Amino acid sequence: MKDAGILVSILMPCLNEENTLKSCIEEAKAALEASDASGEIIVADNGSTDNSIAIAQANGARVVHVKNKGYGSALIEGIASARGTFILMGDSDSSYDFGTLPAYLEELKKGNELVMGCRLPAWGGTIEPGAMPWLHRWIGNPTLSWIGRLFFDTPIRDFHCGLRAFKRDAIRDLDLQCTGMEFASEMVVKSIIGGLAISQIPITLRPDGRNRAPHLRSWRDGWRHLRFMLLYSPKWLYQLPGLLLLLAGLTGFVALQFGPVQIGRVVFDTNTLLVSSAAIIAGAQLLFFSVYVRAFAVKTGLLPYDSRIEKLLNNPLIELGVVFGLLLALIGLVFIIAALRFWSTTGYGPIPHAEGLRMVIPGVTAISLGVMFIFSGFVLELLNLERKTSSDIAS
Repeated sequence: MKDAGILVSILMPCLNEENTLKSCIEEAKAALEASDASGEIIVADNGSTDNSIAIAQANGARVVHVKNKGYGSALIEGIASARGTFILMGDSDSSYDFGTLPAYLEELKKGNELVMGCRLPAWGGTIEPGAMPWLHRWIGNPTLSWIGRLFFDTPIRDFHCGLRAFKRDAIRDLDLQCTGMEFASEMVVKSIIGGLAISQIPITLRPDGRNRAPHLRSWRDGWRHLRFMLLYSPKWLYQLPGLLLLLAGLTGFVALQFGPVQIGRVVFDTNTLLVSSAAIIAGAQLLFFSVYVRAFAVKTGLLPYDSRIEKLLNNPLIELGVVFGLLLALIGLVFIIAALRFWSTTGYGPIPHAEGLRMVIPGVTAISLGVMFIFSGFVLELLNLERKTSSDIAS
């Protein structure tokens, strides 16, 4: 429950951070005093087996015990228990300077609902020597942040900065679910999709004070971040690859349907025609997946309202799918019949390779696409069904 006397909660996820936790809490206390802001310090403990809990309590922090393992789990529980209007979250390993609280509060008071820190020197941040591994600094963070900007059309430069501040109620409304390191991406992506006001400020990343290996696992956690962003971007996961495959396949298909094509010494013939057919089928399937996923995400609230999806779902989808599907299947059947008649002219013996495949491949391709259309109509109609309540049924 919100406490009217608390402006900001400083939240630190913690798992065996006895070497650095005290200094982080002291730094957070000094930041609250410098900001002249009423506040609290929360340590969301994720099952520490060292002296972290005792240190937190002895230094005036409120400990929230989190049973479910994971960086995201600790932060979700910490956010749920926070009493402040605003929350500043940062790791408890001394890598982040909680003294930057006044700059974050200034941005929040302007009306921003999420304020991201930016560690990258190209955008005003500072990474002290030894603070970030080479792989993370020059490949991991820049690449994943670039993908995030591309997928979600945002100017945020450092998607995975762990020092960030936000309006508590705005972030709670996003219903964040990720329990691992990808929680950092989930907060940013859902904030963008939800239309929250977002800004960013440059910060300094310091070497952490641990005497053990970090919890972060570069390849595992990097993949989890990328996977999350792909799941929330059907355009980039399905639609664009599907369009590229479909266009490439159609280009080869049309060019080779009436005979081989020679470019220099290279001759493209029926083998390439078969590859083009596979590209058409795979591309079409990805486009269908794109529609399925977007329709599902919009209907369940995972993605915002999309008028195009609404218009699509208002059509008689089963009937349209059956009509287009049967039309394509009939076209394919014509090609198959032509191939059978050609085969009969050989006395049903060996059929000339190129001539036969130029009839069989289009026939199989059209029939395959027809089947997709027919059953896709049923899938979309299923996604469009509204769950009826007992009162609807009674009326």
